[in-house]
Amino acid sequence: MDKYLSEQDVILNYYFMTYTLKKIAEQIGGVVSGDGDIVINGASSLESAEEGHIAFLSNDKYLPTAKKTKASAILLHKEWQSIDLNVPTIAVDNVYESLADVLGIFGNHSVQEYIISSAASIAKSAYLHPECNVDAFAVINDNSRIGEHTTIMSHVYVGKNVTIGKNCIIYPGVKIYNDSIIGDNVILHSSAIIGSDGFGFAPLKDGTFKKIPHIGNVVIEDDVEIGANTVVDRATMGSTLIRKGVKLDNLIQVAHNVEIGKNTVIAAQAGIAGSTKVGQNCQIGGQAALVGHINISDRTLIQGQSGMTKSTRKENTKWYGTPAINYDNYLKSFAIYKNLPDLQAKINQLEKQLKMLTDRGLE
Repeated sequence: MDKYLSEQDVILNYYFMTYTLKKIAEQIGGVVSGDGDIVINGASSLESAEEGHIAFLSNDKYLPTAKKTKASAILLHKEWQSIDLNVPTIAVDNVYESLADVLGIFGNHSVQEYIISSAASIAKSAYLHPECNVDAFAVINDNSRIGEHTTIMSHVYVGKNVTIGKNCIIYPGVKIYNDSIIGDNVILHSSAIIGSDGFGFAPLKDGTFKKIPHIGNVVIEDDVEIGANTVVDRATMGSTLIRKGVKLDNLIQVAHNVEIGKNTVIAAQAGIAGSTKVGQNCQIGGQAALVGHINISDRTLIQGQSGMTKSTRKENTKWYGTPAINYDNYLKSFAIYKNLPDLQAKINQLEKQLKMLTDRGLE
């Protein structure tokens, strides 16, 4: 492929999704330094980039790598715009935000034709917008509704009375139980389960357990993304609520009647027990565990593998450890903890010295 885009190459290059650097800059609001007419046909890391790719630089420790990259262009912070990297650059205010836009450009596989497969099982009472996609072997049950430009992939199960909004992507193997409500622009990755029964059992005198029926549902608001194999349980009564803009990683357990506030992000293998309320704009690390019936304030940061056993009362706090304590206090405590063997040895030595003095009658 030629370095520059010619009129004869338009059709071929469209197929390969090529763009000039200045066109990319226009779409992401960046400033080009160097040759803006160079053609870009993909995005990669600095290490793996090839000619025709745009790479990104977000940390100055990678400057040496940036000067050796094979990429044809680099996306970087505006304060580094004057650095000579031997290739054209696009300068932006926020590299990660702009990177998301660039990847969106090259990852945009928007559907031009909407098809409902004859091999899908669709109830007569279900409503599907004429401009949606349903792949083979998907199942859509009675009175469920699928919105405009939504894609339902193979082996997805949609129960009864489910509502799925516009522009959603439901990946293969997702199971959505009865009565769930899903908003617009929602992404559910493979094998996510929405609306399964919560872990609710009443202990009986004979030592057995009686199942408590879960007659509530799950409500997922707009712009939510839920990772593969994550489970969101239905409420016992009422709704389990995933608010607008929430991002859940893979392998997360969200129990019955939990509420997760808008724009909160939770990393893999975290677990939230029943009826806990997590505020908005919180960040919860991987393998963190939250007990039931507590409230987590807005903008709370919880370090990975921490165990939250009580509610938080202030916003903008950081927590670490099990049971979790103030983040700074945890670091101070851990600094002492890792020196305990030496401290123990010193105490033993002091005890011996004290005993010698006592034995000599020099108390």
